[in-house]
Amino acid sequence: MDYIGIKRDGQIYDLQTAEALGINATDDEKIYADNSQEAQEILRHSTAHLMAQAIKELHPEAKFFVGPVVKEGFYYDFKLNHQLNDEDLTIIEKKMKEIASRKLPITRSEVSRKDIIKKFSSDELKQAVLEKITDDVLTVYTQGDFEDLCRGPHLPNTKSIRNFKLIRVAGAYLGGDEENEMITRIYGISFFDKQELKDYVTMLEEAKKRDHRRLGTDLKLFAFSDDIGAGLPLWLPAGSRLRGKLEQLLYKAHRMRGYQPVRGPEILKAEAWVKSGHYANYKENMYFTEIDGQEYGIKPMNCVGHIEVFKNDLVSYKDLPLKFFEYGVVHRHELSGAMHGLFRVREFTQDDAHIFCMQSQVKDVIMEVLEFVESLMKHFEFTYEMEVSTKPKKAIGDDAFWESTTKGIMDALDENGYTYGIDEGGGAFYGPKIDIKILDAIGRKWQCGTIQVDMNLPERFDINYTTSEDKRERPVMIHRAILGSFERFIGILTEHYAGEFPLSIAPTGVIIVPIADAHLEYAKKLAKELQMIEIDSEVFSQNESLNKRIRIAEKQRVPMIVVVGDDEVANEKIALRDRRKRERSEMSKQEFLDMLQQQKAGEKI
Repeated sequence: MDYIGIKRDGQIYDLQTAEALGINATDDEKIYADNSQEAQEILRHSTAHLMAQAIKELHPEAKFFVGPVVKEGFYYDFKLNHQLNDEDLTIIEKKMKEIASRKLPITRSEVSRKDIIKKFSSDELKQAVLEKITDDVLTVYTQGDFEDLCRGPHLPNTKSIRNFKLIRVAGAYLGGDEENEMITRIYGISFFDKQELKDYVTMLEEAKKRDHRRLGTDLKLFAFSDDIGAGLPLWLPAGSRLRGKLEQLLYKAHRMRGYQPVRGPEILKAEAWVKSGHYANYKENMYFTEIDGQEYGIKPMNCVGHIEVFKNDLVSYKDLPLKFFEYGVVHRHELSGAMHGLFRVREFTQDDAHIFCMQSQVKDVIMEVLEFVESLMKHFEFTYEMEVSTKPKKAIGDDAFWESTTKGIMDALDENGYTYGIDEGGGAFYGPKIDIKILDAIGRKWQCGTIQVDMNLPERFDINYTTSEDKRERPVMIHRAILGSFERFIGILTEHYAGEFPLSIAPTGVIIVPIADAHLEYAKKLAKELQMIEIDSEVFSQNESLNKRIRIAEKQRVPMIVVVGDDEVANEKIALRDRRKRERSEMSKQEFLDMLQQQKAGEKI
């Protein structure tokens, strides 16, 4: 089997680059045309160029910016004289298949910066690309009549590009800067294996049915308003009930594990953010204002407030580990084009906690947090994976801190038999972390919780505890969120369950359908009794036929529907339709209430 690339020291080289650099691959360095991440990167980069070539042949006036590989596949940003829509994707796909069948060699050449600038002198998008590149010698990839400035890697020939799908067309700000003009972006996916593409398309179709934005509208969970502002969700009554139940469930779980509730302000002096390092490393993501001639920053994280809570009292080694948690509202500046339903918003609430402990307690604390994670994932029927994220390019703290802390995290996971991946350079700017990535009902992966070990902030804010020898010592600070944010997690839950939420968090647990007006009083009484055991319900007494009201109730995705008529009123009974079990039954009203209470009692985290 011919190979398509080489991986050496973490770097992927295509065959053209390897030949130019005189690199000969050993067997374990060779990348073959399979489903590996490295192979898919080469394939998808080449598919992006194939798409660009098709667009250029269909629209000769097109100008291209960049076409990178991303986690979801690839995209290309470009500029046309008119807008494209989803119907155009089919036309572009057809042209891509025709070009691929020409079996065009993909060649790499090196060109001086001076010649490239001259070559693309009339192309403002290429000039924008060149502004970000300082190299004196640049590489150009050519296939047929199409060429583009690119570092690669690419396949040797278009004939290997067979199984691809263009997903959607969108708008994007040039260079991701909302001050720049809006250009066109097309997303796509490709695989070497035809069945993998088929499975992916099936998953996309299922994901479309589960889209939390559509379900959020259908179930009246949340809304967005241009009058309020982009990325600022409005929680409607049903969504607020769902969110409240999730918050209560998690609150009890925190208290059972020894966490203390605290609350910090949402706006702090800019000096605090300077001291924490956020001002230098995170300022572009923050909102600032001025009060009484002094600069303030709206918090993007809760850690500084929790440090101030820690400093409010003398802390002994006997108090450690000290666990603070807060449902902290934070604000982060997201680009308009990046926002997506509840998944990416400008205001959200973290299930945030900070644990202050001795260095000798770090491993035990991490294991306890992972037990918490395991319990929550089991409750919501998620499987999950973990990644250890290492030092990013933009970071505070010396190499010794990063090396020792990262090793400590890995040792804790290794000693307890956890498997994990490595995300090189993915750590927070103040310390390494463990990222929790959950897998939903249709196999998609979502970044949610995080555990971050930090010895920088305790140093910066000069916080201490008293040791057994009556000395002052720095605590280790562990930043921890399990859901990540309530907004994002509810979006994920909505798609995971396709709106069929479990009773523990369902915004409406029971819909009661009285057969006639004579049964309405009994239905309302039952609703009040359900409220007493913290089960929200609705009485469907609309002026519609019984069958139509039941059909409407079925579409609300509630766990249970109860029908009451003469027999139920006379004998204090209910006729139950359990939508989760797909069963019908009759029971006394008290048996029904007892059953719900037992079910709720078993739904602890």
